[in-house]
Amino acid sequence: QVQLVESGGGLVQPGESLRLSCSASIQTMDFYAIAWFRQAPGEEREGVSCISTLDANAEYSSAVKGRFIISRDKGRNTAHLQLNNLTPEDTAVYYCAATWVGMSRSCKMDKTAYDTWGQGTQVTVSA
Repeated sequence: QVQLVESGGGLVQPGESLRLSCSASIQTMDFYAIAWFRQAPGEEREGVSCISTLDANAEYSSAVKGRFIISRDKGRNTAHLQLNNLTPEDTAVYYCAATWVGMSRSCKMDKTAYDTWGQGTQVTVSA
């Protein structure tokens, strides 16, 4: 069973950046759709971004589009989420999720589409 571990969270000031990483317990995640979700206290877990097999497509929520960038290290077992121009509204626990999709070139920001999750990493944006 694939295991995911997130890292890179922390406390930053508004306008600063962070780079989150998601490492898998398998050799490569090339044929997995990967997504990032976040959950603020008292809120539902929401989709932030996803990337499809072979990086054919990437999707972003309207709240982060233009500020966050999803990527993966091709042929390797790590994905990343670059968080730029952070605001206090971005404060949440960020989760990496993955599901094997073969050659599918689409991804979904729907938490029910993913069967493997990491434990989460805290991102706090505060002055």
